Amino acid sequence: MDEKEQRAIFSKCEVVKTKQKPLLPSLKEKKRYIVYEIMADIQFKFPQVKEVIDNKCLEFLGQLGYGKAGIMHLNIFEKNKGILKINNKYINEVKTSLALIKTINNHKVIMKIIGISGILNKAKLKYFKEGGD
Repeated sequence: MDEKEQRAIFSKCEVVKTKQKPLLPSLKEKKRYIVYEIMADIQFKFPQVKEVIDNKCLEFLGQLGYGKAGIMHLNIFEKNKGILKINNKYINEVKTSLALIKTINNHKVIMKIIGISGILNKAKLKYFKEGGD
């Protein structure tokens, strides 16, 4: 076959794109948002806190548990308060691993769970507004 015949064959072939069906809501992974506060004398930066939380969760849960928990740090961090997005089946395990954090950059801290929510906007409004507990 020469090049002209090959081009003719490929031009006649139609590429059929099939769209993947979306997952049913009952099959999707459920999530929860944990709002935490770091009680310390100084203000910490988000990358420092993120690294410490990741290391402690990996240490406590292991790689498999960490992966199943689906821990994601949201870029919402101000005044030593932040939000984690996790799988709803691993709430207690993640809360325990956060409670085990005692120091960040050689500063003693206490990690406090302010609240848990199923909706991000409610977590922001309820736990991040000034004086709202």
